[in-house]
Amino acid sequence: MHGSDHTSRPKASETPETEDLASLVNLKHFPINQPGSEAYREAVESVRAQLNVDGCALLSRFIRDDIQARLQEESEALAPQAFFSDNDVNPYVTPDDPNLPEDHPARFFQHYTNGFVARDLIPEKAIVKQLYGNAVFQRFIADCLEEPVVYEFADPIAGLVINVMPDDTELPWHFDTNEFIVSLMTRRPDEGGEFQYCPDIRRPGEENFSDVKRVLDGDHGRVKSLALNTGDLQLFKGRYSMHRVAPAKGQRLCTLLGYAKAPDMMGSLEHTRKIYGRVTQQHIDAHNQRRQDELMG
Repeated sequence: MHGSDHTSRPKASETPETEDLASLVNLKHFPINQPGSEAYREAVESVRAQLNVDGCALLSRFIRDDIQARLQEESEALAPQAFFSDNDVNPYVTPDDPNLPEDHPARFFQHYTNGFVARDLIPEKAIVKQLYGNAVFQRFIADCLEEPVVYEFADPIAGLVINVMPDDTELPWHFDTNEFIVSLMTRRPDEGGEFQYCPDIRRPGEENFSDVKRVLDGDHGRVKSLALNTGDLQLFKGRYSMHRVAPAKGQRLCTLLGYAKAPDMMGSLEHTRKIYGRVTQQHIDAHNQRRQDELMG
């Protein structure tokens, strides 16, 4: 990670990206502007250790204390632009399959009403957009995930979105399609709204429907709960860990920063239309390209 290939790069202190970070990030506790330093290595190792335990890492007070009020105000101002979808979904976000038994987890549909402020509605000057596109921050995220590089989504609607949960709503149990997600709490609710997850409840080739069903039926013995405060950053590997956001009192706003292991990541045509209420020509082109490349569907 710190080999000779880094020697030709300018020092972090000389880059505009680092100057931008210094005004936003708590660099005292998270020295992400000092790649190659012992402090940076310790910060990365701390995050990796958390991820290795259960696929979830909390970076408390990642955003500077004096910036948190502005962070919350920005997300609150954007929240009215959210598109709300009203759907029933199972944990796998797949259509109902009547060939399965009625008590199968894939036939456990939960109602949810969540809103999302799309990427193209977030101003360039917003804190979350400055952070999302910052090369130094992206390098830190890649190092924490033990990836050589992470890429911003090519999707003009998804990629960077604000999840809006009005009073007394919840985001039900589900698995993610992407291997990891980075989230930043921009407004903690008045009560509740904890992030709850079941670490590694399934594995590649092993769905473990029996344990999934137990959780859906109310057995939370293996569920972990995490309360996030405004300004907290979270890294989470949600492909194998079923998770939800518990009911909350007061509005909960959380920004999702979408990165991928490969460039050109786009949301599917159907999913984008369902969640955001609209698609772009880029989605249509990507959908057609995928259909030409795939053997089925």
